[in-house]
Amino acid sequence: MANWIFYPPLKHMSGGCMVLVQLARHMHQMGCLQGLLYWDTLPSEYDQTLPWVRATDASLCSEDRLIVPEGWPNALALGLRAGCQCTIYCQNWSYLFHGLDQEVRWNALPVDFWAVSHPVAWYLAQVLGQHPPIIRPAIDDRLFFPPTRKPDGPARIGFMPRKNKALAEQIQRIFTERNPALPVQWLPVHGLSQAGVAEVLRSCHIFLSTGFPEGCPLPPLEAMACGCLCVGFTGFGGWDYMRQGSDNGYAPQGYVLRDTPWSGNGWWCADGDVLGAALGLEWALGNLKNDLLHTQAAHTATSYTFAAQGHELAAALSIVRRAP
Repeated sequence: MANWIFYPPLKHMSGGCMVLVQLARHMHQMGCLQGLLYWDTLPSEYDQTLPWVRATDASLCSEDRLIVPEGWPNALALGLRAGCQCTIYCQNWSYLFHGLDQEVRWNALPVDFWAVSHPVAWYLAQVLGQHPPIIRPAIDDRLFFPPTRKPDGPARIGFMPRKNKALAEQIQRIFTERNPALPVQWLPVHGLSQAGVAEVLRSCHIFLSTGFPEGCPLPPLEAMACGCLCVGFTGFGGWDYMRQGSDNGYAPQGYVLRDTPWSGNGWWCADGDVLGAALGLEWALGNLKNDLLHTQAAHTATSYTFAAQGHELAAALSIVRRAP
């Protein structure tokens, strides 16, 4: 079966688009990628080793599969017209219905689903009654790896201002109000290449996660790979790998964590719980030399490899079905 992947017309490569390219590279190596579809113009940052095809020039047939990320249901028309197998790759549970007409139900369309994480798969099961295969993102360990040594001096706390900036600022204010004599450095991670992000994270002792909603958030994973202790929000999708390092930690309502070979790897609070996140920063500062936490965080990050992703993708591709 030949596979087509629809690449959304975004100005810059998002984390979700990066994962689509990861899947495309796997398929290209497997010899089953027909093309990456784009609307009008090629993305500014595109992999020239992959076959990019303008969507209007693509020749899909009934024996093909079209993979479309959630949030772009109109792109399904390319596959539905050709009668091919259509798959929604849901990378963020909160965008499941984005762009879908109010009168249209997913279960009334001839599509099946893939999920980016166990929480997203659980969400799809609860909402749609479907049990999709899971294909997780991969961390590039050529870029994201721990330093030989973290910098001396005040603890450095990395955060991403684009992830709920107002809440990130509120957490900083709460922390400073509670700890006026405790010197820390706040390092915004913004507008950088992946290599630049990795370099900043290697210089940080702690990473504050403020993103939600999320499907399988990459920044905390990348921070773990760079030797940071992580605290903050999970976006729900983060529960694919986030595990409480504190005895009295928050747990999501109704969702049962999957078994993992790692245990506590951070301080995780409810999305929007700014006081909880500030308390998490205090906890992290008291655990900077906790070898067990660092070991579990490293184990977590090294479990999200390109090899593991390739195995999950191969398993998903082996499922050939047409939704009723």
